[in-house]
Amino acid sequence: MADEASQPVATIPEPVTRVSGMTHATRAQRMGLIAGVLVAGWLVLELFASVLTPFVAAAVLAYALDPPTTKLTRLGLSRGAAAAVMIVTLLAAVLMFALLLYPLLLFQIKLLATRIPQYAFLLQGWASEQLTHLQDNFGSDVVNDKLRDLVSSQAASMLSILLSTATGVVTSGFAIFSVLSLTIVTPVLSFYFLRDWPKMIAMAGAWIPHHYADVITAQVREVDRILSAWVRGQALCCLILAFFYASGLTGAGLDLGLIVGLMAGLLSFIPYVGSVTGGVTAIGLALAQFPDWRHVGVVIGVLIAGQILEGYVIYPRFLGDRVELPAVWVIFALFAGGAAFGFMGVMLAVPVAATIGVLARFWLRRYLASPLYLDPPSVP
Repeated sequence: MADEASQPVATIPEPVTRVSGMTHATRAQRMGLIAGVLVAGWLVLELFASVLTPFVAAAVLAYALDPPTTKLTRLGLSRGAAAAVMIVTLLAAVLMFALLLYPLLLFQIKLLATRIPQYAFLLQGWASEQLTHLQDNFGSDVVNDKLRDLVSSQAASMLSILLSTATGVVTSGFAIFSVLSLTIVTPVLSFYFLRDWPKMIAMAGAWIPHHYADVITAQVREVDRILSAWVRGQALCCLILAFFYASGLTGAGLDLGLIVGLMAGLLSFIPYVGSVTGGVTAIGLALAQFPDWRHVGVVIGVLIAGQILEGYVIYPRFLGDRVELPAVWVIFALFAGGAAFGFMGVMLAVPVAATIGVLARFWLRRYLASPLYLDPPSVP
């Protein structure tokens, strides 16, 4: 009996030794795993960036639609039915929006095409007038006749070049393929992402090392808090500003007010870019269209009212202090993502920027609480 009882006791030290031996090995393995995942992710983005756009767009939609889908499941719907309801509702809203605005957008695009020669002529006359004024003030040595003729003629052709370039991009085969993939494949992928979202989150959570589970989970929740506030709040801000600018500029009598207003509102997710682009375009078109300053002043008043509404009502209400993403950091992330991976990089820029920001603040807190920062230097 004593020999039989001693058998399990003799086998206890062996697994303990094996586990303690693995403790030091897994630290190196974790570092290698992190480096391998980062390198593999970078290679995947480099190799398949051109085809990953609908998948990334579907994941972004699933992330944005997960809270209302979860509320529907609490009302008794299955996850698949709730995901289908959300996708169908989103498609119906987009289709209704397109059907209502398509005739107006088509009319204004045709109007823009017919106004291009007029705008080119006005731009040519303005450039020639300004160069003549400079020549009178500084003499023909600084601004000669050849330079004046060259600039005025090139100014007239700039708009035609821009129009032909935009037409070529829109009508290119790859652009058509990208648009079709985004409009057809993305809703299907969004449904599957949205239906399986809790399972994917649970699976990713199960892969977290147990020793660091609390720390990693806390940082992931912080990223989710900042990212959800930015994505959903920024989407509402863009829609509200697009509606305000489009209706305000159209009501002010600007011929292309709908297009300019939608552009200014939808581009407002990039700090200052939407307002500056929309403002310069609207004022330039107003100067070319209206013969008096009263109508131009009305257009400028709409733009100023939009800035006041954006800065003091919309952004404090929907974003506030919940988004710890500085404007400079967001602009850099969007431009860097676009330069590296195109449109897909733009979609991934803010999530990556939010993650880097959370990790940077976490390691900064660790550094400020560490002996490296707190201990005074030793006196020899």
